[in-house]
Amino acid sequence: MLLNRKRSPGHSGAGPTSLVAGSLLARNSFWNLLGQIAPMFVGLVAIPRLIHALGTDRFGVLTIAWMVVGYFSLFDLGIGRAMTNLVAQRLGSGNTASLPRIVWTANVLMGFLGLLGTLLFASLAPTIVRHVLKMPALLQIEAIQALRILSISIPFVISAAGLRGILEARQRFIDINLVRIPTGIATFAAPLIILPWSNRLPGIIGILLAARVLFWMAYILAVYRDMPFLLRTREVDWRLLPMLLNFGAWMTVSNVVSPMMTYLDRFLVGAILSLSAVAYYATPFEVVTKLLLIPAAIVGVLFPAFSTAIAADVGTARKLFVQAVKYVSLALFPLSVSAIALAHVGLNTWLGPEFASHSTRALQWLAIGVFANGLAALPFALIQGEGRADITGKLHLLELPFYCAAVWTLTKGMGIEGTALAWMLRVSADCILLFWIAHKRLLIGTVKTKSYLVWILTIGTAFALAMVRADLRTKSLCLAFESTAYLVISWMILFKRPGKHSFSRPNGNPAQPEKEIPKLLCSADAVTLLVSEE
Repeated sequence: MLLNRKRSPGHSGAGPTSLVAGSLLARNSFWNLLGQIAPMFVGLVAIPRLIHALGTDRFGVLTIAWMVVGYFSLFDLGIGRAMTNLVAQRLGSGNTASLPRIVWTANVLMGFLGLLGTLLFASLAPTIVRHVLKMPALLQIEAIQALRILSISIPFVISAAGLRGILEARQRFIDINLVRIPTGIATFAAPLIILPWSNRLPGIIGILLAARVLFWMAYILAVYRDMPFLLRTREVDWRLLPMLLNFGAWMTVSNVVSPMMTYLDRFLVGAILSLSAVAYYATPFEVVTKLLLIPAAIVGVLFPAFSTAIAADVGTARKLFVQAVKYVSLALFPLSVSAIALAHVGLNTWLGPEFASHSTRALQWLAIGVFANGLAALPFALIQGEGRADITGKLHLLELPFYCAAVWTLTKGMGIEGTALAWMLRVSADCILLFWIAHKRLLIGTVKTKSYLVWILTIGTAFALAMVRADLRTKSLCLAFESTAYLVISWMILFKRPGKHSFSRPNGNPAQPEKEIPKLLCSADAVTLLVSEE
């Protein structure tokens, strides 16, 4: 049962029970998904016009600016995520009196890091333009000016991420996405506004900077409306620094190593095979990994929810985790198996027979990996929600050398199909380890797995059949049968209603479950076996 403690006078906000309510989390997940998808449609319309108006070289600099802004949050060294975790934990335990100290300490530190980032990026702008990007001589001065203007946005990007983290801890995802969606749209639309007057990069980057500042102010207003006492009570507690920096440092390890493993394979494919092989591999990768927007939207909501629930009652965190596994698996399976079954037809229709012949099998292995990777995001969020970002960081460091060896060996032996297989094996191993760790930390107990073997066999068989070459009519019939079988078996196994069990968390230690664990709790084992079976 969740703890219901009185909040300090004047401290607004919902109690821990309402912050982890299923209906709230579902609604917030929808808003998160909408916030990620909506700007993409604007980009589809705006990008061709920008390319035509700016030319290839200038548009290339603009795309780099978009990419760099996305990675500016690395300059906060994970402090924003650490703050979200601490704020959510304090809300779960009812200790809201310490929130101003956490928020102000973290934001002062992020502001300092943002200023350092601005100075560093501005000083490196000439080197980036002349030696890294090797821009044409006529465009170098313009590009350097643009990147230096872009560097001014670093403190605002970092601070906005921190402010967004406060709202995430409070499950204010509607407010977040009411700012995030216009921000994403402005990323593509703002440059179009200035084109009638100028197509020079400093002006275009300048209007992007102005938009960032405007939306940063919108986040401040949203935080003030939701938790006004944070702005009335300004207090910095440097004793919180070790806690923030420890969590943040390991978050930064994951944030650096994980993208490195995601993009490393492309460099190795280019070195071992050819640039055309990179295109044959990267294109299906970019397409099929868009399915991960679904678990990403859900995990964005669950991370603060897990932090709150673990601080209040581990049983609630366990229930949230199990339900998330159910719904994410149900959402991803039909999409993944369809991508596998229709890979050749889709690639042939979209990019032609030559592309289809080279990329089909790679896409199929990648689709299986996407299923595992989407599920792995859930224990990843659970472990970090407990405040153990060091576990996920160490896991990524452990995986890196093995993944490099696997990509090198399998790419040399099997081409891009081997590259895709290596990625699938890596994310599957990651999924197994994360579920095992989450199970050991928060799902302790003996569980029966016999029923889940049927579920695993259904998914394994479906993926295997989907990879078999057949005509479109046969594939469609198989998909219909596989989806029906999966739905029926999942309904029978995953959606059984557990009995009422009570879990407690005395003295801050992980809860010890009752002697009989609800059958739903062994979904972690099920997914572990499922991935190893694949």
